[in-house]
Amino acid sequence: MIASDIMTRNVYTTSPEVSVQEVAQLLVQKNISGVPVSNSGGQIIGIVTEADIIGKVSREGLCVADIMTPELIFVDEETEVGDIAMLLVEHKIKRVPVMRDGELVGIVCRGDIVNAVAQGHVIIRHW
Repeated sequence: MIASDIMTRNVYTTSPEVSVQEVAQLLVQKNISGVPVSNSGGQIIGIVTEADIIGKVSREGLCVADIMTPELIFVDEETEVGDIAMLLVEHKIKRVPVMRDGELVGIVCRGDIVNAVAQGHVIIRHW
């Protein structure tokens, strides 16, 4: 099983200029825990998560650019789910954007992998 089999294709994004309050509202409204951040050219330049937001709750006037994580790990559509799981664990992250030719085409989060296991599509191996 590969990323394209389990990824969420309808990915919400935000821009670096958006206020922290606005991105928090997006996360709550869409019941998600993080979104990729794209620049005006559509390139993914970071990710902002609930953890980024709660780590800055005592500061006012911040925008997404102030709190986002700029170092990203990407996968492509052909990346094996087992490899994605290892990336999530090794880097202590919860989601990875899925890219095709430099464009965002999906996102895989821990829940997507757990769902695939629950449906019997992914087998847990002994390490």
